[in-house]
Amino acid sequence: MVTKLEDIKKLIICCGAVLAVGFAGAFFTNSGLDWYQGLAKPVFTPPNRIFGPVWTILYLLMGIALFLVWRKGFANAAGKTALAAFILQFVFNALWTPIFFWAKQPLIALGDIVILWLAIIATIVSFWKVSRAAGILLVPYIIWVSFAAVLNAVICMLNR
Repeated sequence: MVTKLEDIKKLIICCGAVLAVGFAGAFFTNSGLDWYQGLAKPVFTPPNRIFGPVWTILYLLMGIALFLVWRKGFANAAGKTALAAFILQFVFNALWTPIFFWAKQPLIALGDIVILWLAIIATIVSFWKVSRAAGILLVPYIIWVSFAAVLNAVICMLNR
């Protein structure tokens, strides 16, 4: 039997791990901000102050979704598939920031974000099979990454 204390520990581990990886990306963002400021950007580019809070909320939602899947268990095939999909998408998520900001390679970052988008879809589908709530919690994430992909693509076009 799972206790509430065990659930709280799992929730803290999931949210903490996701937030830690997400916040580590801030180092790469900060290293490329001067370069980013000099790029031509589309008129729909949000102010820089928006990105931190949005990503914090998305990382928390990812952590909660991961917790919901973990609570159902990773021992069965659906749980293992969901965990594998989550790890895959999270790797591509973590790679985007250093590719774009640190390496200053928006075109390669665009390739990464396309793969990330596909991996998020796979994660939503696999999470949905384990916990509908977990799948739903990732919907804002795919919406934001869709917007980010368009933004990335337009930045590539404007800065050829």
